Amino acid sequence: MLSTRLTKLLGIRHPIIQGGMSWASSNAELALAVSRAGGLGVIAAGPMYPDDLREAIAKVRANTDQPFAVNVPLYNKRSAEYLDIVLEMGVPILIASQGGPKAHIARFKDAGVTWIHVTANPVHAKKAEDAGVDAVIAVGGEAGGHPGPDEVGTLVLVRATVKAVSVPVVGAGGIADGAGIAAMLALGASGAQLGTRFMLTPEAGLHAAYKEMVLKAGIGDTAIVGRGRSPIRMVKNAFSAEYEAAVAAGASDEELNALFARSSLRQAAKDGDIEQGKVEAGQCAGLIDTLEPAGELVERLVRETEAALAEAGSCVR
Repeated sequence: MLSTRLTKLLGIRHPIIQGGMSWASSNAELALAVSRAGGLGVIAAGPMYPDDLREAIAKVRANTDQPFAVNVPLYNKRSAEYLDIVLEMGVPILIASQGGPKAHIARFKDAGVTWIHVTANPVHAKKAEDAGVDAVIAVGGEAGGHPGPDEVGTLVLVRATVKAVSVPVVGAGGIADGAGIAAMLALGASGAQLGTRFMLTPEAGLHAAYKEMVLKAGIGDTAIVGRGRSPIRMVKNAFSAEYEAAVAAGASDEELNALFARSSLRQAAKDGDIEQGKVEAGQCAGLIDTLEPAGELVERLVRETEAALAEAGSCVR
């Protein structure tokens, strides 16, 4: 058991958050396994129909008394309904991303919901703190999915965010094992969020071809695609190669917008089209070589973190 400000705030045993990943954690199974093991399991509302979200929340609640969270991207067209469902169903923790908390946070605080906000910039983290959030997740440029526009690496971003705010900080981006979690704690963070690592579990709701492609990826096999639009970090494939070739050839904004919109995460995650779909994953895919049950993974991560901290401590004389 690793006790930090984050574990005390959330009532969890280990300072490990499973990232809210569209499709991968848009189900009950992954969040349930992680929460049962003592981490914070997160249901990703993004691509879910409202009734499916209700069903997933109910399933987690029925099968564990441990804390869990729902991730709501605030830009989503259904975000208002998702937020209502979080309150309606008594979800204890909300992780909000891709939008500001100010317009919504008061009613969640009144309801006793813990609000964690995802940021990619220390200035935004401070604004979120001033709005009343309980903790922030600082996501570095190594992370899969949507990186911050500045693409600042996790090592620098987490340290800068810790210095900028007084609420607990969770480090995210490029973390795949206990050594990475220990590094976040050494930077002053109170915990770590892992996305790609939890993507490669049986409980993650991804097509088998997607998981296999990420599993085979090396540390240099991802790229940020779509800078200036809604950029994503993804595993390189036929779509990313075509897009980068179009950029190099001087394609117009209209042509690039059309090409970027032609590909989707759903294509890869649900349909298994891993050449033309967006296979979102972080650089730490290159550190992962196994599919592992999520509950066993949490237990191993804790052992590795304790070992890494002990080893680091042994260097001090």
